[in-house]
Amino acid sequence: MTTGWLEGTRQTLRDVVRDRRMALMLLLGFGAGLPILLVFATLSAWLRSTGIERSSIGLLSYVSLAYTLKFLWAPVIDRFDLPVLARLLGRRRGWMLAAQLAVAGALLAMSQGDPTRSLGYMVVCALTIAFASATQDIVVDGWRIDSAPPERQGMMLAAYQLGYSLARICAGAGALYLADAFGWKPAYGTMALLMLIAIAGCLAAPKVQAADPPAGRGWRAALREAVVEPFSDLAARKGAGLALILLLITLYRLPDIVSGIMANPLYIDMKYSLSEIATVSKVYGVWIGIAGAFAGGIAVSRLGLLNALLIGGIAAASSNLMYAWVAVAGHNLPLLIGSISVENFAGAFAGTALIAYMSSLTSPAFAATQYALLSSLYALPGKWVGGLSGFAVDAVGYPTFFILTSATGIPVVALCLALRFLPEEPSAAPEADLGGGGVTLRA
Repeated sequence: MTTGWLEGTRQTLRDVVRDRRMALMLLLGFGAGLPILLVFATLSAWLRSTGIERSSIGLLSYVSLAYTLKFLWAPVIDRFDLPVLARLLGRRRGWMLAAQLAVAGALLAMSQGDPTRSLGYMVVCALTIAFASATQDIVVDGWRIDSAPPERQGMMLAAYQLGYSLARICAGAGALYLADAFGWKPAYGTMALLMLIAIAGCLAAPKVQAADPPAGRGWRAALREAVVEPFSDLAARKGAGLALILLLITLYRLPDIVSGIMANPLYIDMKYSLSEIATVSKVYGVWIGIAGAFAGGIAVSRLGLLNALLIGGIAAASSNLMYAWVAVAGHNLPLLIGSISVENFAGAFAGTALIAYMSSLTSPAFAATQYALLSSLYALPGKWVGGLSGFAVDAVGYPTFFILTSATGIPVVALCLALRFLPEEPSAAPEADLGGGGVTLRA
């Protein structure tokens, strides 16, 4: 049995290396990972470096809600074809190309903007990028699922994650290096050109036939299948304990998401250069985060879900105290390195534990829908509260703000402990699939 398994593995790996879809997923993952930082962390650094108020920066973070709410227009993309493009490229690639061109065009338009003269123009560009980027995510996922059998999906996701991570380094560190050397407009113009990588992947991808939804199904039936039935299944299996579970998911990443919005403004105000921020936070920090994600996966397998969830909740909330220390100490590069190390490792560890836990809550009949609903639930509160983070910093200052965000971890720890008293389900929950989702968190 062992020999056969090894032979099957070797055959699979050999086939994977020869499968051009893996290279295509690398390119498509790059396109998916590039825009999000450009309307989130990198954009906040641009705005703060030009003197934009922290309150405005916090409110602008609401554009990232497009990534959380994308399930609202996903059915439209699944059901309808784009004129001309669908005939030439197929439904999936037609939408994909349109979304990628919209991202590139909006990035190019943003590169011509000036936040000090027309912040509203920058907001419109950011909203366009976020909406088009979220649409691209929907279509890339659909193309991936349609184009490869289930046994190839793990490797497809791995290639996607690699491209996504490389893009985040370009959009984070690369953009900051370029801005430090040449200014923000050339930096964002270059990011627009990098979207050509994803466009090339789209054009090179084979056309796949997207499945049409069942004919004759009304909107009430579709709504019941998409929302009511998956939630009813959760309620039936978890009973009264579901309220406790949903409250934990809602609060678990709140300290991380809220504090993350003010991280780059903090670095700017502490007089760190864009190159220092790029090197420590956007290059070094990415690899520390990957290590934290793997550590979280090991903890889940060795210590169990609930123990890993508790450790991650404590670590992620406590790591915000490092930001408070940076705010008190001022410009101190070794302290910045230490802060980024602790925060990125702890945040990625906690993210992996939460993804594993949410995956374990789903049932096979509704896995995709239930996971989508749960992941939206964990992201929405942090983004709503995070939009007000600039006002909070203006009111209480950086040190107190980060201490308060750390304190929100106290109820998270209490909820993690309370989970241990919930009755177990009669049947085992499906095994959590960490392939792909455990490393990247699209906040």
